[in-house]
Amino acid sequence: MNISLRRGEKLYLNGAVIRADRKVCIELLNDVTFLLENHVMQAQDATTPLRQLYFVVQLMLMSPNDTAAAIDMCRGMLASLNLACVDPRIVTGLALVAKHVDGKRHFDALKAIRALFPLEQEILNAAPACSDGKAA
Repeated sequence: MNISLRRGEKLYLNGAVIRADRKVCIELLNDVTFLLENHVMQAQDATTPLRQLYFVVQLMLMSPNDTAAAIDMCRGMLASLNLACVDPRIVTGLALVAKHVDGKRHFDALKAIRALFPLEQEILNAAPACSDGKAA
């Protein structure tokens, strides 16, 4: 697999952070876990349930030697989301995420969660707004 990085761009590779000082192409010759900088979510951006799930799975990918607590948190979040979600597209997507997490395919889990972001936004946009904290 070939990865192209621009000057100053970061690559998270098997728990290490690599920053390119110039434009570079890296060829990965074996099976590694990696995350490109543009797929990294900052904690302050984890503002919805699916974004929070993404952040937790991201932690597993970025710190592969310290995943026990994150896996427990992820499983709890998946269980809660499955109880709360009625949209079959999200439920199906969450099942795929769970399968990837159980198979330690965290990058694929992140990809599946990102695919659910537009559905989550659609649902949030359709929810009635409550300015006084009471249901409309």
